[in-house]
Amino acid sequence: MFVKPFDLSGGFFSLNPDTMNPIETIYQHYIKAYKVSTDSRKIEQNAVFFALKGENFDANDFALQVAEEGKASLVVADRKDLPKHERILVVDDALKTLQNLAAYHRQQSKAVILSITGTNGKTTTKELISAVLDKKYNIIHTMGNLNNHIGVPLTLLTIKPETEIAVVEMGASHPGEIDFLCHIADPDYGLITNIGKAHLEGFGSFEGVIKTKTELYRHIKAHGKAVFVNQGNPLLWEQSEGQNRITYGRHCAADAPVIPGACNPYLSVGWKKYLIQTHLVGSYNFENVAAAIAVGQYFKVDENDIIAALETYTPTNSRSQVIDTEKNRIVMDAYNANPTSMRAALINFANICGEQHLLILGDMRELGSASEEEHRNILALMKELSYKDAMLVGQSFCTYNENADWKTFAKVEDLYQYIETHPIEGKHILVKGSRSIQLEKVLPLL
Repeated sequence: MFVKPFDLSGGFFSLNPDTMNPIETIYQHYIKAYKVSTDSRKIEQNAVFFALKGENFDANDFALQVAEEGKASLVVADRKDLPKHERILVVDDALKTLQNLAAYHRQQSKAVILSITGTNGKTTTKELISAVLDKKYNIIHTMGNLNNHIGVPLTLLTIKPETEIAVVEMGASHPGEIDFLCHIADPDYGLITNIGKAHLEGFGSFEGVIKTKTELYRHIKAHGKAVFVNQGNPLLWEQSEGQNRITYGRHCAADAPVIPGACNPYLSVGWKKYLIQTHLVGSYNFENVAAAIAVGQYFKVDENDIIAALETYTPTNSRSQVIDTEKNRIVMDAYNANPTSMRAALINFANICGEQHLLILGDMRELGSASEEEHRNILALMKELSYKDAMLVGQSFCTYNENADWKTFAKVEDLYQYIETHPIEGKHILVKGSRSIQLEKVLPLL
């Protein structure tokens, strides 16, 4: 459940009766080192430890131990039966307190906040933009994909006095989440990479996705700030109408016009008089690169530094990686999958894969009632693109696949056993599926 932050004075039960404003008290401990922790096993000196609860854990169990060890400057817990300790502050809700602390810190900081959301590409775009801005500014950015109601506060709390720009990724799977995160981060600039069909189970419909993602636009507009917009995306163009826009993309009238180049397999783009050669696979990464160029140009990063940042960036974490093994060449893109990203990957792979191609695809999760239609659409696209060799993993693909030439497996362990006895060699392989399918498990066999 999401609770609007900024309730900075009430809702706390303090073991110190002299504490008038718990957030200010916590903040004085926090600025000793500008560090917080939610893992009792990884506490740095003078960090503030927040005892959060989850479905299968309760860090309050370790609150007294952490306090007695003495590394933490303060322990913020929410179990009322904890024994009194000078380092323990008991509040009504440790998570809400963490969020309030992050919001309070953001208001004290002079750092510029750039928030990024979208259905696809937000993590890659965040990393590209961060690489570009890092050439000129002291920056922090979201680590990995810590982009939710816990990750965004933790990211904001890595801002130090010397931080000039914070690049904050925001994710959502339910209505209202982006608005909630905006109230914590209060961004100066916003960027939506795209809006597609993902997490439909949580959003209820594609219209729900649009409404939630564009909460970023509405927050920015209400505060008179600016958004970066892909001028070539009709939906984003329409949704950002009437806002202060910094534009990018193929349109020659954009503030940062960028032209897609070859992609075999790595994407190149044209910008001004330059041809930029990236290490990103897939023409669908063009918009991510264009966004990074636009942000760098707007913040007056030197042109050569922008190019250097984009040409040296190498994707990780199973995002559009090219992996050459002794047996095969693999395009590993199995961090996430939804109808939009799956379609883009299949079209791109058809253009670069050559003759000896193989698809290893996993189900697209969290599509709710749209799951059958969307999986059938992907299977139809595979047929349209003349893919002959495919291995499909997951209940949906097993149920809806009608092509006898495409092998199906209920789970990744079944696929693993099959490849063990039927080695794959000399292939160009696309591996893509929802993270929960865990297709990376078959990589050692490829």
